[in-house]
Amino acid sequence: MFSHVMVGSNDIARSRKFYDALFGSLGGNPAIEDDKGRLIYMHNGGLFLVTKPIDGEAATHANGGTIGFAMSGPEQADAWHKAGVENGGVSIEDAPGVRAGGFGSLYLAYLRDPDGNKLCAMHRMPA
Repeated sequence: MFSHVMVGSNDIARSRKFYDALFGSLGGNPAIEDDKGRLIYMHNGGLFLVTKPIDGEAATHANGGTIGFAMSGPEQADAWHKAGVENGGVSIEDAPGVRAGGFGSLYLAYLRDPDGNKLCAMHRMPA
């Protein structure tokens, strides 16, 4: 459904360290930087980009917004979460684990990136 996701950053070098580690924990490659200084991550057919806002204003996170990343299992979600925390992210909400809801049991792990964007690792548990 989505072609790409892009988030703003006020410090591209700090974001590169964080997202290189985050995507590295999933087997992804470090960022490619384009001629405008944007970081581009390509993994499993998806694109994730990080940029300074083109309007020159400060980057801010979306209140109520979450970007979700599909995980192959709880172990991958835990490695993703650990990589994020060790590289400038902040663990938020409950600790990583299984939560029951309207969509069945989900293994969830939440982080805020160094610019405050809310990220979620999600794995649907077998029924």
